[in-house]
Amino acid sequence: MSTARLNITLPKDVAELLSGVKNKSSYIAEAIKEKKQLEEKTRMQKKLELAYKESAAEDFDTYGEWEDTLKDGLEDDAW
Repeated sequence: MSTARLNITLPKDVAELLSGVKNKSSYIAEAIKEKKQLEEKTRMQKKLELAYKESAAEDFDTYGEWEDTLKDGLEDDAW
């Protein structure tokens, strides 16, 4: 695995959280990966939710267009 050397600055309280961590670079790398995965999952969930809402609206509109046709020739008391 190739690596890149970075010089980062952290707030003191965050740096103290890493005081007991043996391999800080690995720990930070894993935390960043998890954060990015969570962000991507959240983004995809919002995108999916929007698509479902749009689809539901289209379905409702289509039903409205066909509603009269679906009842054509049927009497309510026929059932």
